[in-house]
Amino acid sequence: MTLPACSTDNINMQINRFGLRAWLSLVLLLGLPKLGWAVDPFTVRDIRLEGLQRVEPGTVFVSLPFQVGDLYSDDKGSAAIRALFSLGLFKDVRIEVSADVLVVIVEERPTVAELEFVGTKEFDKEVLKKALRDVGLAEGRPFDKAQLDRAEQELKRQYINRSLYAADVVTTVTPIERNRVNLTFTVIEGDTAKITDIRIIGSRAFSQASLLDLLDLNTGGWMSWYTKSNRYSRTKLNADLETLRSYYLTRGYLEFKLESTQVSILPNKTDIAITINVSEGARFEVSSVRLEGNFLGRDDEFKSLVSIRPGQAYNADEVAKTNKAFIDYFGNFGFAFARVEARPEVDRINNRVAVVLQADPSRRAYVRKINLAGNNRSRDIVVRRELRQFEASWYDGYKIKLSRDRVDRLGYFGDVSVETSEVPGSPDQVDLNLNLVEKPTGSLSLGAGFSSGDGLGLQFGLKQDNAFGSGNSLGVQLNTSKINRVLDFSTTDPYFTSDGVSRTISAYHKTFSPYQDQSYYQLVTSGGSIRFGVPFTESDTVYFGAGIENTIIVPGTSLPTAYLDYAKQFGYESSALPLTLGWSRDRRDSSLAPTAGRYQRLSADLSVAGDARYFRSTLQHQEYFPLSKQLTLALNADLGFGAAVGERSFPVFKNFYGGGLGSVRGFEQGSLGPKDISGTVVGGTQKLNVNAELLAPFPGVGNDKTLRMYGFLDAGSVGGPGYGLSVNDNASDLRSSAGVGLSWISPVGPLRLAFAWPVKKFEGDKMQSVQFQIGSSF
Repeated sequence: MTLPACSTDNINMQINRFGLRAWLSLVLLLGLPKLGWAVDPFTVRDIRLEGLQRVEPGTVFVSLPFQVGDLYSDDKGSAAIRALFSLGLFKDVRIEVSADVLVVIVEERPTVAELEFVGTKEFDKEVLKKALRDVGLAEGRPFDKAQLDRAEQELKRQYINRSLYAADVVTTVTPIERNRVNLTFTVIEGDTAKITDIRIIGSRAFSQASLLDLLDLNTGGWMSWYTKSNRYSRTKLNADLETLRSYYLTRGYLEFKLESTQVSILPNKTDIAITINVSEGARFEVSSVRLEGNFLGRDDEFKSLVSIRPGQAYNADEVAKTNKAFIDYFGNFGFAFARVEARPEVDRINNRVAVVLQADPSRRAYVRKINLAGNNRSRDIVVRRELRQFEASWYDGYKIKLSRDRVDRLGYFGDVSVETSEVPGSPDQVDLNLNLVEKPTGSLSLGAGFSSGDGLGLQFGLKQDNAFGSGNSLGVQLNTSKINRVLDFSTTDPYFTSDGVSRTISAYHKTFSPYQDQSYYQLVTSGGSIRFGVPFTESDTVYFGAGIENTIIVPGTSLPTAYLDYAKQFGYESSALPLTLGWSRDRRDSSLAPTAGRYQRLSADLSVAGDARYFRSTLQHQEYFPLSKQLTLALNADLGFGAAVGERSFPVFKNFYGGGLGSVRGFEQGSLGPKDISGTVVGGTQKLNVNAELLAPFPGVGNDKTLRMYGFLDAGSVGGPGYGLSVNDNASDLRSSAGVGLSWISPVGPLRLAFAWPVKKFEGDKMQSVQFQIGSSF
């Protein structure tokens, strides 16, 4: 029988409908048993773990939100899976149910066994490992592909910070036994990107060259290997932009603007071009300065602090300086929250500006507490005894600044800052927070000189200025020179008394011999002293003390006639009891790299008992003149004078000597002075030494004062009654030298290297053309 066409279509439609329902039913029947979360709640009889290799079972159990005997549900199962994934230890987690038993099946992530770096020359490997550890990738930690991507980006960021924009990082993951992997980062560093062009667009008042000289960033020079000045840094660029802005604002360009800055990296990724677009605006002169507001009835006193001068170009630095001076002066009267606003009134028609200083002293306050932070090594008392602002007293800006400066001058801290914070609920009270950053207080001093006759002579010193955080200093000096051998121990307690009287105790043993050969004569001196320092002002200190000293003249070859005569008259061994009186004043802006100020020192010894009776004094005067922002002229004068007391002659072993470090450079240490008939230097009772230095930053380092070069002129003479200081006496006449040198504030102290040649010398003088020292100037 043949069916109609329409019936045939109907049959096919029925078959298709049946097949669709069958497939859906089959999927549901096969799928339902696999859905672990589709279970009715039940009490857990047991929990089993599968798949663990290195992770401790306790780590899994403590993360599960249920335990044996608890009621299990779908929600707790989902929470358990989330908790285990959050550990970051597993790549896959499943929970299966068998009767009343839960089976937790995990697949652990591989553990990073080793990190290796190939081709890294710019960085130490430990530095890179630390950078990767900060993004979560480290040896012993689980391996995650996402962390690997972040690690590659971090490595590239490290190289970009070093101007290596072409650096490429390729990572290789090598599986090893026990589900571990080794990660190898192969780095192609490429060439360092360097600044090849800097342009300032829009400058008309000043030349491109003069403006570019202001910037620390440049296109490179012969010292760029040290300064890295041709390597781009966003931080350095921002600092240079501020320098440029300040330059214009201090020269009358009140409306100066930095329009835009473009930093372009060329396709080769090694050349960088910087373009700075500026709008100078007009140059304004100050027409007048007015005071408005409450100046405590002390208007004339505040006017004397104004450094802004009408008729001169507007200077933003002078405005800021005046503003700060006003706030500080308000602080001297206890007004800790004074506000001073400098408001310019601009006359653009005449290019003039009137500066209005608006003041609001606000309220007077007193200091409730002074908190110290950062003195992890130094004891609180070491800092607090330097403070001149006291707790529970009126706020005094001058005393607070003085306190900060005194703590800074201790030399124990790299940074000292003071912050003022209001006391909640007490508007008339403030707390002072003194933030300290401690630095190493041990210092090492080295000195050396070389000559063809005596070879290399070394000097060594070690000093700890803040021993055990107590503020006391301990020091030792050692000199291995063939001429002078010195061993000196000293200790200083800067607060022997509570009001700041210091105490210094020293013991020493010195041996002087003209030659290394033991057959030559020697001077052996042993002794000790105690000295006290009494501060009279913030910069003036008076010293006094006493000592005991014993000197032995050891006979030998070439014993000078002066020593032999003294020994015949008074014996080969002499004792002395010298009393010491001294004064010092230090008003330099820095003890390490001074550019301005003055340092003065006067000391005198008077021996009143013992075999040797004498008077001996020294005077030193230093001046520093800032000739420009970069040039400093330093002058030094050092005088010495000795005389006999009573009927005894001046002890010949107390004579002064010249030459070498701290005297006339280029001449051997202690080689200048009168000589006897054998040619041996015996020193003199009078000493004159003058030095002049012109210091400038080393080429390529900008205004960095930690590395400077200098030229110098030295002159000196040693003589006295019986020796002469006249130009006709060649043995004691003035010697002079000139040279160039390098000054560097190194991690162990100021290092000075000098190349000297004589300007005036005499036959028989011993020369040292190269000398260096660490630990002092001049």
